[in-house]
Amino acid sequence: MCRSIKTLRKSEMEASDSEVHEAALQFVRKISGYRHPSQANTAAFEKAVDDIAMVSRQLLGSLVNRSPASARKTGDPAG
Repeated sequence: MCRSIKTLRKSEMEASDSEVHEAALQFVRKISGYRHPSQANTAAFEKAVDDIAMVSRQLLGSLVNRSPASARKTGDPAG
């Protein structure tokens, strides 16, 4: 599911707010089935995007990375 959403956890730099928002938007589009919601659903759709972006930012901020950066770059599953 959501194969087009890229991994936002990077060793060299923090994901930008726009990257987190775009990932949240793609996720909400996928699970809701709406690319553009109707006026009746716009508020709920936008709130879901904002909520998911906020929780995603919290998650990214609280993850602990225990593997060295070189292992992540080589594709080691521990990263």
